Amino acid sequence: MVEPLYEVLARSAYVSLTATLIASGIGIGLGTALGLARLPGRGFLTAVVNTGMAVPTVVVGLAVALLLWRSGPLGDLDLIYTVRGMIIAQVLIATPLITGITMAALQLLPRDLPDQLRSLGANRAQRVVRLWIEARLPLLAAAMAGFGHAISEVGSATIVGGNIHGQTQVMTTAIVEYVGRGEFGVAIVYGVILLGLAFVINALLVSVQRPGASWAQS
Repeated sequence: MVEPLYEVLARSAYVSLTATLIASGIGIGLGTALGLARLPGRGFLTAVVNTGMAVPTVVVGLAVALLLWRSGPLGDLDLIYTVRGMIIAQVLIATPLITGITMAALQLLPRDLPDQLRSLGANRAQRVVRLWIEARLPLLAAAMAGFGHAISEVGSATIVGGNIHGQTQVMTTAIVEYVGRGEFGVAIVYGVILLGLAFVINALLVSVQRPGASWAQS
């Protein structure tokens, strides 16, 4: 049975957007800590983040599948071959990228900016928010990169989700399936629609930044 295109498209958007939101919360927070704080083991954590940015998605999928497999340590949660399991995998894929870009963006800000904010009476939370505003474009780019990384991956989606029609099939796994059948025309249509979805989401993210830019400068 062929699943309707709109259902596959909606599932792809849901999985990737949810994963991006979660990964952004984790990645921006961790990237801020690594970029500003003098944490014990900061160099090691930075190396872990940089390594995570280069880990193939299929390896992430394999690791998640081993954890979620019914005989694995998290098997009782019944997350293998589910949308929630796919979201977990995509969060692990996107988080290192968002963390690394956030860390680099904050480190490129003027070194004396935190001290200037402190001298003006800003508390820690206010300083962090102001630094985020100053680095808003790189942070937006981090979220966009995380979303692009999540929605375009196929390895972990196949391993963790299983490409089950009506349940876990997403655009990328559908494309692979149609190519395997030799139905290249359908695969091309899916590919074009996937690119269109990525463009629309990224355009929305860019539009969100514009009001903030004028507010921050006022």
